[in-house]
Amino acid sequence: MSRLYVARNPRVAARSLDGEMMIMSGRDSTLFTLNKTATILWQSADGTTPLDEIVEHRICQEFEVEPAEALHDAETLARELASHDIIQISEEPIPQRNPAAGEAR
Repeated sequence: MSRLYVARNPRVAARSLDGEMMIMSGRDSTLFTLNKTATILWQSADGTTPLDEIVEHRICQEFEVEPAEALHDAETLARELASHDIIQISEEPIPQRNPAAGEAR
């Protein structure tokens, strides 16, 4: 079984409001409200932490849920968010570009 990595799309606008995230898609300006579980996933989506570790260390610690069930739900959620270009999913770590760092011309 391959591991999945998730990363936030840098082209979306996001704001936290009462523990939930409001996200606007850069693709079509659709507004999404993420519940607390989805907000944890969004905030943890750094491109280098595998989804199963996010589930184990963040989601299962916050909510009383079985790890296998939580991982299944997180994969479904990640694929849904990816279908709206809110996050990226890969079977390899996703490097995050930081144009201000280390780019000498």
